[in-house]
Amino acid sequence: MTLSCCLGNQKSEIIAIAESDSELIMIPIEKMEAWTAQYKSWRNFVFRSYNHRIKDLLETVDSIAFLKMDERLIKYLEEKSRISEDGIIHKTHQEIAYELHTSRVVISRLLKTLERKGKIQIERNRVKILEF
Repeated sequence: MTLSCCLGNQKSEIIAIAESDSELIMIPIEKMEAWTAQYKSWRNFVFRSYNHRIKDLLETVDSIAFLKMDERLIKYLEEKSRISEDGIIHKTHQEIAYELHTSRVVISRLLKTLERKGKIQIERNRVKILEF
């Protein structure tokens, strides 16, 4: 989205939320345009990043369209666990439901099922991954 907005000279309408401490580097549009024309390595970086994001988008659409909610939840928990590195997802059931575009009741029921199977441990405002 950022790349499209830069190329089209439009304001971005996305909101990003960091899940861990992050460093943000902002580059003026004028520099991006100049660097894209001048530096092959920058151009390659931009297009590789763009390609990666398109693949992520297609994977998300595929997941929403073709996976059942329990499969989507497991995939979500695996990804969040990988990001956190400690196997703990610091999210409420409502936050998970919001991110998966479903209801809190559905997520709570599915999490309880995973807990009964010994896959996760549900704690207040967090989910601990035991095995997947």
